[in-house]
Amino acid sequence: MAFEVHYRTATCGELTVEDVDREVVLSGWVNRRRDHGGLIFLDLRDRYGLTQVICDPERSGGAHKIASDVRSEYVVQVKGVVSRRLPGTENHQLETGEIEIVAQEMEILNASRTTPFPINSDAIQVDESLRLKYRYLDLRRSRLRDNIVLRHRIVKAMRDYLDERGFLEIETPILMKSTPEGARDYLVPSRLYDGEFYALPQSPQQLKQLLMVGGMDRYFQIARCFRDEDQRADRQPEFTQLDLEMSFVSEEDVMSLMEDMLIFLIEKTVPQKHIKARPFPRLSFKEAMDRYGTDHPDLRFDLPLIEISDLASAGTFGVFKSALAAQGMVKGIKVPGGASYTRKEVDELTEFARTLGAKGLVQLAIQSDGTLKSPLTKFMTAEEVQAIVNRLEGQPGDLLLFVADSVKVCNEVLFRLRVKLAERLKLIDPQEMALCWVVDFPLFHYDEDLQRYDAEHNPFSGMDETHIERLNSDPLNIRAKQYDIICNGYEVGGGSVRINVAELQRKIFSLMKMNDEQIHEQFGHMLEAFEYGAPPHGGIALGVDRLVMLFADEENIREVIAFPKTQSAQDLLMGAPSPVDEKQLTELHLQVRRQPQNQETRS
Repeated sequence: MAFEVHYRTATCGELTVEDVDREVVLSGWVNRRRDHGGLIFLDLRDRYGLTQVICDPERSGGAHKIASDVRSEYVVQVKGVVSRRLPGTENHQLETGEIEIVAQEMEILNASRTTPFPINSDAIQVDESLRLKYRYLDLRRSRLRDNIVLRHRIVKAMRDYLDERGFLEIETPILMKSTPEGARDYLVPSRLYDGEFYALPQSPQQLKQLLMVGGMDRYFQIARCFRDEDQRADRQPEFTQLDLEMSFVSEEDVMSLMEDMLIFLIEKTVPQKHIKARPFPRLSFKEAMDRYGTDHPDLRFDLPLIEISDLASAGTFGVFKSALAAQGMVKGIKVPGGASYTRKEVDELTEFARTLGAKGLVQLAIQSDGTLKSPLTKFMTAEEVQAIVNRLEGQPGDLLLFVADSVKVCNEVLFRLRVKLAERLKLIDPQEMALCWVVDFPLFHYDEDLQRYDAEHNPFSGMDETHIERLNSDPLNIRAKQYDIICNGYEVGGGSVRINVAELQRKIFSLMKMNDEQIHEQFGHMLEAFEYGAPPHGGIALGVDRLVMLFADEENIREVIAFPKTQSAQDLLMGAPSPVDEKQLTELHLQVRRQPQNQETRS
């Protein structure tokens, strides 16, 4: 129930048959106007819902005259009486569908131009660029409005859940120091300090750890974060995360809290959805890569990937031999019922694989009578081919598809192909939430371009205590105390138990080829803080935008952000980024040096 204000005594979503004969004042937008040759019906809309208004010339000529002039998206105020609709005219899809308002007075509060796209229908497809340019109109549409309401409820539920468990919501600065954290910083020039810059935070990582040193024990924040990186459907230059840190905890403590909270969020905000498995399954990083080709697998369906490199070494099939000779692999997937696919359907899958970097797909169809149809039968014995069929547990009617290439290409292609096949085979339940943990990440990977070790996630992650001695001899075989939470094929969060000892943290930086001066300049504040009694601590960050996207059944995060950027990081509504005048540049000690355009760009 909304509180009464000057322009209304009720909202357009709250009146029912219990309010019949009540005098009310409603204000909102005209969603639709229908003239029945005397009676005029208006559907009046606000954020809360929609109410039908009837304007009868015999009962209120003034209101009827004004209703004759209004059009869609006019803002109007209506005074009238709640009346029960005639039998057979009810709209049971609306909360207010059993009543209507008999108008006594009406006032146009503001007229509207014809909108650049329809507001009263989500069924009509509208170009996204147009929607983003007129986002304030897009927000009036029911789909986007519902997404924003859902986002509010999810964030509020997060706050309530954590508050009940002793967490403090603490804000951290937006203007920070630029430090290497994996992505490119957004820089803010300083007017007062010539040639020096702030950076917008990629995350509050260092600050939340310093809060633990400060004894805050349990911290969280709905944090704004910024990363200047290439955009994707689930990525924006500025985004929101639930940032969280706890003192005196193990990996299990953080994971248990998050698992319980996610179950709570789903049950409270999207009760129509069901969780596939509780407790959430746990996969090691290696298991996830081996079985699904990715560290963020979609577990709503099976379709595992199976490596057959050992079996592929038999025979004389050149495609397999070449990949294995180049230290690659051969990996496959079973397509249930795929033996009946047409040549065109198989060619489409092959072309899809090629666009992802594969040279093609090797096919093995198991006919309904059990006979095998594949180029492999020309280069391998019947027993060798049957061993491959057995490895993939192939049955009559199945199609087996293989990629022979580098490990990276095999995994990337089959990971994407697996999802495409699941969609084609209709194996995905849209109401299912398949959550899992991916654990046992390596602490480091080796960057061949930079010729150095680099952190798999971030340089602050702790490690298995029994592996610390490997830092000097075998850095690539150290288990990080890192955990990622995955939902329906998206990484929605990740965290770790942190390093809290200065010398150990310094060692990590040095393995990343940072010298003493760089370490002191970029992280000296943290290392000094650790020398004043830093407690064991750990935490996690959940991507709020991705989480709401999944809860709302959207395909990109722009649909759950009030004012997003485009996929090319532009703000079409405000026209950003944009030039600034010379005076501002002078105050900031900046001079714009434009990149020379090549002939193709100029044309």
